[in-house]
Amino acid sequence: MLKHDIVYLTEDTSHDAAIELINEEAFGPGRHVRAAARIREQGPHDLSLSFVCTDDGETIASVRMTPVLAGGVKAHLLGPLAVRPSHKNRGIGRELLRIACAAARRKGSEAVVLVGDPPYYGPLGFEKVAWNALTFPGPVDPARVLVMPFAEDTHARLKGVIAWRDDEGR
Repeated sequence: MLKHDIVYLTEDTSHDAAIELINEEAFGPGRHVRAAARIREQGPHDLSLSFVCTDDGETIASVRMTPVLAGGVKAHLLGPLAVRPSHKNRGIGRELLRIACAAARRKGSEAVVLVGDPPYYGPLGFEKVAWNALTFPGPVDPARVLVMPFAEDTHARLKGVIAWRDDEGR
């Protein structure tokens, strides 16, 4: 049995090349044309809410959080979330998700939004957003738009455009 030294760290710029490789493996060349990628192109992700997992010093998984305004909700867009094939099905993605969502909540985010698989994300605290409530900058399957709300009125305010939000006054 192999011993692993699994460590979760806040992302920094030294992880960029490894994260690009992990996302290429997980999502392929079409990842840049997806609606969520269009939002991420509008501005930078929040490094303080983005995390990597390393195994014996090698970056093997990552999750990024991008500040967005989702209708009337000050939220974060989760993703991409990806784990190297060699480390899948070990709970690493779920732990990265847990760490990132907890950090976003502590930072004052009202919700975490993502486009993903309801059977995977539902048990982790994500709920479906009302059909076509959010308008993305490209096609998206409304059945895959999910939210982890941090306020009671989140669903009522998730109506309108979802776009990058400038938290730094840029």
